Amino acid sequence: MTDTTIGIDISKDHLDACRWPADETCRVSNDAAGHRKLLRWIAADLAADLAADLAADLAIVAFEATGAYHGALERALHKAAIPCAKLNPARVRRFAEAIGTRAKTDRVDARLIARMAAMVEPAPQAPKPAGHAPLHELQLARTSLVRARTAARNRARHLTLPLLRRQHADRLRCIRRDLAAIDAAIAALIAADPEIARKAAILCSIPGISKVSAAAILADLPEIGTLEPAAVASLAGVAPITRESGEGKGQAKVGGGRRDLRRALYMPALAAARFNPNLEAVYERLRACE
Repeated sequence: MTDTTIGIDISKDHLDACRWPADETCRVSNDAAGHRKLLRWIAADLAADLAADLAADLAIVAFEATGAYHGALERALHKAAIPCAKLNPARVRRFAEAIGTRAKTDRVDARLIARMAAMVEPAPQAPKPAGHAPLHELQLARTSLVRARTAARNRARHLTLPLLRRQHADRLRCIRRDLAAIDAAIAALIAADPEIARKAAILCSIPGISKVSAAAILADLPEIGTLEPAAVASLAGVAPITRESGEGKGQAKVGGGRRDLRRALYMPALAAARFNPNLEAVYERLRACE
């Protein structure tokens, strides 16, 4: 591995990049034109085959996870065969504190990310399946609608005026209609992608996991099937974290990970603990360790 890394700070409108250790910086717009300009800057020339030029010069391009703002950049980097890694923002801030960096600007953050990537050497991330982006977007919309439905049902208990109750009933019918449309779109998307359909079939073969749960798992964990079980548990935030210091041994507890994924796993786990003999044995073993 070479010593050259590139850190990118992502905002809604701009991308600030820093090449480390040369400490060269670049700012582009966070859109398709800006992404093309950034790829040319990363390659340092206008060569068509970016991957060939980068092979001897670049270790990795790193950036923070920023919700909706990093997705297009991530896809552009994968399309250009550029090794990239997505970093946890909390870990980046802790790294800043560890090296004594208190200032926070876009360029400072880009330099910080590049330095962290050089020291930590994160592994390049594999491209997500082509159907993951629309599946994840549909799943987010579905989650929002389910929460709206729950809130509406709770409010309905306290409504007394006929007008408000009629409006509330109309709102619930609208939510149910939108949920049905989204569920149909999710099912069609999964059926149209052979790889996602194969993973969904495997998940649904596990007692306790329904089609809805399988879709939620695939949307929040596209890496499933490519990682070791311990790595998957860590991503989900269900891997116990050991706490030991000297002679003291604290209780290992879970933490971190992807919150929406844990929520998607909660009800299937409860069902599996009752009706899946293999997972029931695991559940009882874990309870015995408390």
